[in-house]
Amino acid sequence: MARTISYREAIDEALAQEMARDESVIVLGGAPGAAQGLFPGRVLDTPASESAFVGAAIGAATRGQRPVAELVSIDFMGAGIDQIFNQAAKFRYMFGGNARTPVVIRTAYGAGLRAAAQHSQCLYPIFTHIPGLKVVVPSSPYEAKGLLIRSIRDDDPVVFCEHRALYETSGEVPEDSYTIPFGRANVVREGGDVTIVAIGRMVAMARQAAGELAATGIEAEVIDPRTTSPLDTGTILASVGKTGRLVVVDEASPRCNLATDISALVAKEAFGALRAPIEMVTPPHTPVPFSDALEDLYIPDAQKVLNAAKAVVEYRRSSPAVHSGLDGGGAG
Repeated sequence: MARTISYREAIDEALAQEMARDESVIVLGGAPGAAQGLFPGRVLDTPASESAFVGAAIGAATRGQRPVAELVSIDFMGAGIDQIFNQAAKFRYMFGGNARTPVVIRTAYGAGLRAAAQHSQCLYPIFTHIPGLKVVVPSSPYEAKGLLIRSIRDDDPVVFCEHRALYETSGEVPEDSYTIPFGRANVVREGGDVTIVAIGRMVAMARQAAGELAATGIEAEVIDPRTTSPLDTGTILASVGKTGRLVVVDEASPRCNLATDISALVAKEAFGALRAPIEMVTPPHTPVPFSDALEDLYIPDAQKVLNAAKAVVEYRRSSPAVHSGLDGGGAG
């Protein structure tokens, strides 16, 4: 049975169900939440020292526990970066496949809450770059619950990225426990004119743009990768093979983000199918501004996605190429 709950409630429910199912699941961090009263002794309200509790979680994972380390902001990941990049991510490889590190690092990311440059960054591309880490970016309450349960059960380290602006959004979520596989994208909307790949909060922007495009006779196919590592390249390439056009929407800074990665993949593997240049809709290459008006301009929105999609659909090879460059402006 499904009911409507918030993104935050879906995450809390996933954690509580897994802690009830498996006594090896423990929680460390500075925001213990509802689980603290339900599972005494297994929710550790640690000092605000990311290097300490991330390191403790990774160590506990190597000793048979399934820790969930909770960082209130992805911007603070730097304090525990050595433990994540050089320890947890490498153990399985360095020990010939004999080591397991089933740790989940939950963290909040993204702009839109007027939290300024040190609390608004979108850093999942950094973790996607590291072999040995799995990176999850859920876009809805349904995705959040199923992907978190899958993350907790995984035997590799998982960085679980939750957009701040999604916590109070709501959607239908089953009461029962369920999992969503890693590396399997969700085709949110089918269409034959243009492929729009969007990540995290940007999926909602892409869906809105697709609805408005449909009113003009343009049918956009919207793809939510769900996980950036592993990435479901097959679904993306198959869609571009059908539509011949691609727009990638990514809230991360434009240099070396998922938009550039996916664009390069398609340019290499599906160049012959392309009927127009690839468009990327991203923020500009600048820190997130604190000014309300500037932050609103900084974040990709549905109008920018719509403009980019129209540009690739209306492109003619005899016309000058539409060039988004790396300023994040896209076709908007």
